[in-house]
Amino acid sequence: MKKEQNQQFYDFFIDFMNVGISQSISIAITSPIEVVKMRIQLMDEMVKQGKLDKAYRSIYDCTKQIYQKEGIAGFWKGNQTNVVRCFLILTFYDMFKKKFNRCGGFRCFMISGGFAGSASLAITYSLDYARTKLTNDTKNPKNGSKQYSGLIDVYKQTFKTDRIYGLYRGFMISCFGVFIYRGLYFGLYDTIKPMLPEKYKNDFKSNFALGYFVNVLAALSSYPIDTIRKRMMMTSGNKLKYNGSLDCARLIYQNEGMKSFFKGAGVNIVRGIAYAGAISGYDYIQRHFMEYRISIFYQTQI
Repeated sequence: MKKEQNQQFYDFFIDFMNVGISQSISIAITSPIEVVKMRIQLMDEMVKQGKLDKAYRSIYDCTKQIYQKEGIAGFWKGNQTNVVRCFLILTFYDMFKKKFNRCGGFRCFMISGGFAGSASLAITYSLDYARTKLTNDTKNPKNGSKQYSGLIDVYKQTFKTDRIYGLYRGFMISCFGVFIYRGLYFGLYDTIKPMLPEKYKNDFKSNFALGYFVNVLAALSSYPIDTIRKRMMMTSGNKLKYNGSLDCARLIYQNEGMKSFFKGAGVNIVRGIAYAGAISGYDYIQRHFMEYRISIFYQTQI
């Protein structure tokens, strides 16, 4: 029994490290795209709160202003918290996939991906909240100061004004959104991959292309929900708050129109490169590690 538990812990640790390698590289490389995407997605809320004097005119205008006002470091705001969050998702996915493997097919992968996203969200939601706050913490156009000095300051200020609830504003709608996104993301990837011709199944380029396709489809399906949850996050610590996710969606639609739910979606499609690299890289590392373990096993038997 103890040997089996040790093996389970070992397998979890190896999966965790495999995820760390694939996620950290791809997320760090595409962090500038993520920052630009989030700024465009939330620029209307930032204008409303006085963090921006006017909305960005284009992706280029947003990129130029970030560089001019915050320097090159501004493009890596919140990168560490994003790595930690994504670090856990793939690890949880592998665990849930083993538990739900009896149901088989797309349903198994969809459920496993959905639960993996929800489980990791429950642990890292406050980090995601802090990342959203820090990424969009620009210098006030009136006095030139920022609201937060760092990660700890985000927690301190939020807890002071909104208590623990402030750190989890938008959590329920986030669970719904992440279940759809991660469910489709992993579900489609692991369902379509076995259908590929044999020579493409373990080909990194083919896996990357598949990962990119399913990420774009899953991201667009859940993007309006992502906009709502981030808008709700942005109101923590402020006097004016939305009365729940439905109220937030209603006000966005009434005041800004349907297109506001998809602001930044174009940039998000480019950002999909990171997640395609993460899932195909994880697949590649895991496959080669399994081959290594099998070779070691046979060597010990000789």
